Amino acid sequence: MTSGREKAYAYLKDTVLTDPAMQGEFLSEQEIADRIGVSRTPIREALLLLAAEDLVQLVPKRGARVAPLSGREISELMQLRGIVERYAAGHVVEAGRAPVKELGELLDRQSGLSGPGQAKEFIAVDHLFHATLVSAVGNALLDRHYDGLRSRQIRAGVVALYNQHGRQETVLDEHREILDALAADDAPTACAAIDRHLESTLKVLLAG
Repeated sequence: MTSGREKAYAYLKDTVLTDPAMQGEFLSEQEIADRIGVSRTPIREALLLLAAEDLVQLVPKRGARVAPLSGREISELMQLRGIVERYAAGHVVEAGRAPVKELGELLDRQSGLSGPGQAKEFIAVDHLFHATLVSAVGNALLDRHYDGLRSRQIRAGVVALYNQHGRQETVLDEHREILDALAADDAPTACAAIDRHLESTLKVLLAG
C-alpha cells in the first residue's frame, strides 16, 4: 500500500515539478494536501526528500520553492543524458536487442501529439522514447539513475517547445534519425544522432 509520503512525493515530482509554470514558485502545502487527499505532514516529508535531490529549495519562513533550472544545470543534464544514451545505443546494437519496435510505436504516438495543449504529454512520451532505449540495456541501476532525471528532463523539454516554433516537428525528425540508425544496427550513427538531438535542445533552452 502506498504511504502518504510516497503519494505526495510522486505527485510533486511527476506533476508539479514537471510544470514549467511552477519554476521559481513557492508551493502551498495545504493546497497540495487538499488536492491529493493527505495531511500536510506527508507533504513536508516529501518536500524534504525533494530538497535533498535539489529539486526544491526550502526557504526559512517562506516554505518550499521549485528550484529553477539554471543554464549550468541544463548543460549538465544534457551532458549526463548524452553519456547514458550513447552507452545504451552502443550496448543494445552490439547485443542485438535494440528496441526498434517499441521505439517506432512511441514515435508514432508522439507524432499524433501537437500544439501547446499537448506539449507536456508530447515531452512525457519523449522521455519514454529515450528511457526505453536505456532500459533495453537491462541494467536496473542504470534505469533508476536515468529515471532520476525525469522531472528535470520533462520540464526542460516543455520549455524548449514553447521557446521555439516548430520544435515538435524537429524533435520527431531527430527521433526518427536515432530510430533509423538503431534499426540499421549502426551504433556510431545512432550516437551522432543522439548528440545532435541533445545539442539542438540545449541551444533552444539556453537561447531562452
